[in-house]
Amino acid sequence: MLTDHWPLAGLRLTTPRLELRLPADEELAELADLAVAGVHPPEEMPFLVPWTDLPPAERARSVLQYHWRCRAAWTPADWSLPLVVLMDGRVVGTQAVNARDFAVVRQTGSGSWLGARYQRQGIGTEMRAAILHLAFEGLGAEEAVSSAFAHNTASLTVSKKLGYEHDGIAHHAVRDRRVTDHRLRVTRARWAAHRTVPVSLTGLEPCLPLFGAVTPTPRAAR
Repeated sequence: MLTDHWPLAGLRLTTPRLELRLPADEELAELADLAVAGVHPPEEMPFLVPWTDLPPAERARSVLQYHWRCRAAWTPADWSLPLVVLMDGRVVGTQAVNARDFAVVRQTGSGSWLGARYQRQGIGTEMRAAILHLAFEGLGAEEAVSSAFAHNTASLTVSKKLGYEHDGIAHHAVRDRRVTDHRLRVTRARWAAHRTVPVSLTGLEPCLPLFGAVTPTPRAAR
């Protein structure tokens, strides 16, 4: 079985409305189609790498290649786990969690996007809550970081709901314009204090060595 060699294929995160897991090939194709249909208004750019500016065929292919690249490059010291997000069996977007030197640093990052027609329904909050549960409750993280451009109010609002605090700014050139990136951080204690979304994990234990989380994980503060 695939899970004998790649246990991440058996990992499942579930919330009241969503399931997050590694996508099967056909679901990855659905995700690529969703990217072609639109992720954000064309006059805005929420991503540091403006991959959504690619022509439709290249944009779809970039989605496939990104997911394949993450799997191929995986090591316990440097990993990125992009999960497909499903609601009622439909692919609605993707949510990633990543880390470097997790065994020592105990910190994760994240990134995500939703198809345009699935935005403003609270899905973004629910899927981020799922990967925070994986990070803190499942892997024993001590903190999680994120970032969003100043104009990306939807992402910043999700972070605020989930307990992230402002952690400085950075400036980047995107589409030949200067943009302000807000760094955000949430500690284990603040995550525990802001938990509102119930999340369950299945298939995690055989994955722990791949995450660099081979020691027993502490239970979250209640």
